[in-house]
Amino acid sequence: MSRLTEGCPVGGEPVIYPQGHCAEFVFSVLRAWRDNAVACPLEPDHKPPALSIPPAPCCHLKITSATTGRPRAIAFTGQQLAADAENIMATMGLRPDWPNLGVISMAHSYGFSNLVLPLLLHGIPLILLPSALPEVVRCAGAGQSALTLAAVPALWRAWHEAGAIPRNVRLAISAGAPLQTSLESAVFHANGLKIHNFYGSSECGGIAYDATDRPRADDACVGTRMQNVELALNQDGCLQVRSRAVGETYWPDAEESLSEGCFQTSDLAELKDGQVHLRGRLSDQINVAGRKIAPAAIEQALREHEAVKECLVFGVPSNDADRADLIVACVAIKGPIDAAELRQFLLAKLPGWQVPRAWWLVETLSVNRRGKISRAEWRRRYLQSRQASTSD
Repeated sequence: MSRLTEGCPVGGEPVIYPQGHCAEFVFSVLRAWRDNAVACPLEPDHKPPALSIPPAPCCHLKITSATTGRPRAIAFTGQQLAADAENIMATMGLRPDWPNLGVISMAHSYGFSNLVLPLLLHGIPLILLPSALPEVVRCAGAGQSALTLAAVPALWRAWHEAGAIPRNVRLAISAGAPLQTSLESAVFHANGLKIHNFYGSSECGGIAYDATDRPRADDACVGTRMQNVELALNQDGCLQVRSRAVGETYWPDAEESLSEGCFQTSDLAELKDGQVHLRGRLSDQINVAGRKIAPAAIEQALREHEAVKECLVFGVPSNDADRADLIVACVAIKGPIDAAELRQFLLAKLPGWQVPRAWWLVETLSVNRRGKISRAEWRRRYLQSRQASTSD
C-alpha cells in the first residue's frame, strides 16, 4: 500500500488531517508517516482545530471532546501507536484471513486502533462499508469465508433486531459504550456468535477485553486486562493504566493524569479474580445526605426488570438542602409499567436511600454519534424539563 503514496506530491504540511470513511483516509495517514508530519484524524464534519504542533517524537494527535469550549488533544509517538496495535493483535487474535469489516469511524480512537493500525502495521485486510445499515452489513463480505466485525452496542442491537449479522463473522467485538449482557446473550443464542466486550480509552488504547467464549453474566465485568497492560487502583478506587501504549501527554496543556506511561482514569473499578469490574465514574457519583452511590449500581439493578429496555441514572440538585442530590431514573420501557412498580422492584434489591425519587419514563434513550448514551445530555434535558414545568 505504501507504493500508492509514492506518486503523491510532498506538500510539506506540518499536520495532515485524515478524514472520511474511505481509502483516502488510510492514504492520508501514510502520507503523514512518509513526510514526518503529524497525523490528526478528524470526523467528516469537523474542522481542523487551532492547535500548535507537539514536539518530536510526537507524530499523532487524537482530538478529545471540547467540553470547555477549547479543543484539546492527546499526543502520541509512533512507538506508542505501534504498542497499542501490538496489544490488540496479541489479545484479540486478529488474523489476516479474517478481514476487518469497517463500519465504525476510523477517526475515533477505537476505529483507528482496531482497523487502521492493524491494516498498516500487521497486514490485516480492511473492507470499508458505505454505511452501517442492516442490509449493507448483511450483504458485506459475501465472498469471504470469515470476517472480524468491530462495532458499538447500538449497532449490534440494530443488526440483531433486523437479523442482519453476517453468518461469516468469526470474531465480534463491541466497544465505545457498555455492552449489556442481555444483548450479548440474545445474539449468542440467536446466532451462536459471542460478542467480545472491549474496554479502552483514547488516552491509552485497550485496557480490558472479554476473551471468553460464553456470554458474561455481569454487566459490570468488562473482561481481563489486555496483554502488556498493567492495572491498579488509586486511593479513590479509580483505575490506573500503565503500558507502552499510553499517550505521551495532553496537548497543549499537560496534566498529571497522563504522564510517564501512566493514565489515571476517573472510572471507579474493582479488580477481582483477574476480572475488571467497572463501578461508575468518580464524577458521576451521587451524594445523598453525605452517602455516595455510583449510578451504575442502580442501573444494573433496574435492568433486571423485564420491562426495562434501557436506563440511565443521575443526580440533580435537590430542593432539600440536607439531601444534596436527588436521584433521577430515566427509563426506556418495553411495555405498560409505571414508576411506582419500578420503585417497589428496586426497594426489594437496594437500600431505600439508593432508590430514585424522580422518574422519567421515555420510549427510547437516544445515543450520540459514537453510540453512547450521554448521561450529561440526559441530565441537561431533565433539568430543562423541570425548570419549564416549575415556571408554568
